Amino acid sequence: MTDTSDRSATNDVAAIIDHTLLKPEATPADVAALIAEAAELGTYSVCVSPSMLPISVPDGLKVAAVCGFPSGKHTSGIKAAEAAGAVADGADEIDMVIDVGAAKAGAFDAVQADIAAVRAAAPAPTVLKVIIESAALTDDEIVGVCRAAVAAGADFVKTSTGFHPAGGASVHAVELMSRTVRDAGLQVKASGGVRTLAQARAMIAAGATRLGVSGSRALLADTGDASGY
Repeated sequence: MTDTSDRSATNDVAAIIDHTLLKPEATPADVAALIAEAAELGTYSVCVSPSMLPISVPDGLKVAAVCGFPSGKHTSGIKAAEAAGAVADGADEIDMVIDVGAAKAGAFDAVQADIAAVRAAAPAPTVLKVIIESAALTDDEIVGVCRAAVAAGADFVKTSTGFHPAGGASVHAVELMSRTVRDAGLQVKASGGVRTLAQARAMIAAGATRLGVSGSRALLADTGDASGY
């Protein structure tokens, strides 16, 4: 592969990255640096905590904010209010965390209602991604949550917050999620532990159309030391 084709392939990966900063100690200066780096690298968006909004970004760079993060153990009303506030403050996309315990209990109707509450508070054209913590779920639970996301009108299912001790994205989970939702027109975001170009490409091959990465520069440079969102 030539240098030009290498750069083109790297640019293709950059173009689907949500360049992410969700550390609790993040400052406005850190967010400003994130935005500048995203513009330089050509990522799809920046993803930040809702308390960091509103922010100013260059034309073409999208803004995502998390909701119910990272535990998902907020009431649906709180999640809905958080999502609506983030959209009012300029968020183009909302990444919400489900109640993982409800999924573990098989209460998929409750999961669907939770997602639907956020969808109603942040209707299209806002993009809604549903974080399912796939590493904490069985295959049957992953399928159940994905079906709930479809029924609730979400746009994406997303593997992980990157903060759960069970781990982050896996090729297996992405493949399963993609098979479950793709006929309904939903997409899959892989996040949590995607640190190298090889991992990124494996997730894309498995069906991911968006990546959540905090160490985007290191990943795209293929240094192997990208940080761990």
